[in-house]
Amino acid sequence: MKNILLGLLFITTITTFSQEAKWLASFDEAAKLSQKTNKPILANFTGSDWCGWCKVLHREVFSKPEFTKWAKKNVILLEVDFPRKTKISTELKKQNAGLQRAFGVRGYPTIWLFEVGDGDDPKKGLNPLGKTGYVKGGFKKWIESISVYLP
Repeated sequence: MKNILLGLLFITTITTFSQEAKWLASFDEAAKLSQKTNKPILANFTGSDWCGWCKVLHREVFSKPEFTKWAKKNVILLEVDFPRKTKISTELKKQNAGLQRAFGVRGYPTIWLFEVGDGDDPKKGLNPLGKTGYVKGGFKKWIESISVYLP
């Protein structure tokens, strides 16, 4: 009986984790995928390990299977993180700071929807489509706040 319960717990855990959306950390990787799929990038500017509203947004929206389904269909996900406790590479810090300056982000969470430029340098010709942050009301309300900007 104990083995059956452990097996069910394992399967449930795998199923739960597989429902999480896949966020990329590399702008270059996200840009290439965006160009290939013709989907805009949804960039989540976050302080993942310290920002209270970022954690609420993750819990209420980004961790939901409905979000994962919506994201796979509509956008490429890019996490632009500014953690305080978790160490990230110098290269990633530099990339994230550059994106923060480029989009004028001053608070977290800030979520930008944008298209990348054509050609070899996707940073040239970035086309911001719109932005949002935390929206009270859960998944449906949040999706409404960003979907108005989808091309």
